[in-house]
Amino acid sequence: MSEVEKTVDAFSEMSLADAHKQLGEDKEGNPNASCKDIVVTIGATVPTGFELTAADEVQEKLGSQSRISKDRGKIYFEIPVISLPQVHQLRSVDNLFVVVQEFKDYQFKETKEEALKELEDLTKKLPWTDPLEVWKLNTSLKKKKTRPKKGSQQSNTKKQKLEGDMKEEQPVKGFHEPLQNISGLASAEIQDPQKTDEMVQPNEDSKEERGSSGENGSGDCKKSETEGQVLKFRVTCNRAGDNHSFTSNEAARDFGGAVQDFFQWKADMTNFDVEVLLNIHNNEVVVGIALTEESLHRRNITHFGPTTLRSTLAYGMLRLCDPQPADIIIDPMCGTGAIPIEVLLHFES
Repeated sequence: MSEVEKTVDAFSEMSLADAHKQLGEDKEGNPNASCKDIVVTIGATVPTGFELTAADEVQEKLGSQSRISKDRGKIYFEIPVISLPQVHQLRSVDNLFVVVQEFKDYQFKETKEEALKELEDLTKKLPWTDPLEVWKLNTSLKKKKTRPKKGSQQSNTKKQKLEGDMKEEQPVKGFHEPLQNISGLASAEIQDPQKTDEMVQPNEDSKEERGSSGENGSGDCKKSETEGQVLKFRVTCNRAGDNHSFTSNEAARDFGGAVQDFFQWKADMTNFDVEVLLNIHNNEVVVGIALTEESLHRRNITHFGPTTLRSTLAYGMLRLCDPQPADIIIDPMCGTGAIPIEVLLHFES
């Protein structure tokens, strides 16, 4: 089973009670936390041309109005953090991220040096706290649902060898630790095949020398990471437009270096915990934190051929058709069966 299937299964089994329970545990671990009261903006990538279809699904299932980005293939909507499990069950979205801050008309400096320096300085001014809390909750919910199965299997095998017949499995330790201790999620690469994303590891030469004694106004997030729990991260820059004096490569490098200085995280391009997104479309700039490890279109079909249809695209097509209970849906050129699979899973009624 692929990582996407495991994650989708985890969130499909999740209910509001699970989210409430996890938020309650976070509250106990940190009495000052009020995570369930947070309202955040979620960004979602969708198949180009199906933005309105995805927005309709968000309205129907979450009750939230969506805004379509100028950069095609993206929508944004606000949710209370308690609705995070339902967001992962949307059928028309590929990747999800929580928005740190959005700038609708960002005026870049004319020279490359000034523009990149401004991106570096931007890191210290961004409101990281709530988005990072959402990322921690997202990570903990996935681990809470996916780990028991693996742990139970290992526990069963061990008990059968040592003790023979055992009727009950021992619970896996560490499930309900405070969210602040979660730092070991190894993510897969998030990449939309329809776009050319440039991902650059920040330059580490001068970063470590500036060390752990740096001070800034938003140091709470940085202080929460102890020496043995340093998160690994990377920055992915998606840039479109001709009026920029810098490349995606350069933006990811310099912005990533500033993130590394600010949080004292360790840069890792493959085995990272946090993926920071820097989306630039002309003068629109969005900074976000990824919530999915790879595109959710792999949730049904894991082996893709040259003509395999994405499940998100199949769902969008079916939603446009608006099938009724008495309708018969025939797909004579079904190929790998993406459309029939989506019908059986989500249009049975």
